Amino acid sequence: MSDSAIVTPPESLVRRSLKGLRGAPPTAIVGLVIVTAYILVAALAPWIAPYGEYQVVSDMPFAPWSSENLLGTDQLGRDFLTRIIYGARNSIGIALVTTVLAFAIGGFFGIMAAALRGWADQILSRFVDAVMSIPDLILTLMLLAIFGPAVVNLILIIAVLDSTRIFRISRAAAMNVVTLDFVEAASARGEGLTWRIVHEILPNILPILISEFGMRFCFVFLMIAALSFLGVGLQPPMAEWGSMVRDNAALINMGDITPLIPAGAIALLTVGVNFVADWFLGKSSGLADDE
Repeated sequence: MSDSAIVTPPESLVRRSLKGLRGAPPTAIVGLVIVTAYILVAALAPWIAPYGEYQVVSDMPFAPWSSENLLGTDQLGRDFLTRIIYGARNSIGIALVTTVLAFAIGGFFGIMAAALRGWADQILSRFVDAVMSIPDLILTLMLLAIFGPAVVNLILIIAVLDSTRIFRISRAAAMNVVTLDFVEAASARGEGLTWRIVHEILPNILPILISEFGMRFCFVFLMIAALSFLGVGLQPPMAEWGSMVRDNAALINMGDITPLIPAGAIALLTVGVNFVADWFLGKSSGLADDE
């Protein structure tokens, strides 16, 4: 009996997962394959990259494709394929941390504003309105110029600015829940605010937040790439796809498509994440076809 108690839950979880995948549309399957491939490349970068991230392997900058350097070298003679692989780890890892932090900040204050209502909701909402009235790119560039483009500063600035969007989404979703009967009943029973948020409000808006996570991750990922392309994002010698496009753009004038590879990697990941996010949003809203 103890064996079945241990084995059955994982088996049932696997069966539920496989059942959900069998009903998934082709776009969701493609998206899952793309996202999984990127995660594996990012996680295994030190083992699958042919050289070190900062290692100079050629005296010749912009060396052509060869058996030693499959995608040639960059402007400093570093292996381009290696830089792309490490760029996946840096770009995806930092974008993921930034998005998680943004959701933690925006989700917490958004749910609190909806639960408290009154003056607390008004103060938080008006502050968010003031921040959102300034274009993100302009405000980000200004703050990076003040505090410097260090990785920690980059993560904190983008996370705080992006949390304003998540605040709006989580507050709107929570507002639809806090007035329902079961939340009012919990309040009448004497349950505290924290208990109502954790047990009543958050579980009912979690699918919306999870589906939104994929979309916000794409925006954060593209923001970091754009800032790096402008020279104020991730700084050298760290590998990052946006800066790789900028540093090797001269090759395009010579008919070399190498600079387009990191740009294509950015676009492909964005498409894959959006496929998965759209599928999950359809499932959570009941619009997906579950057979």
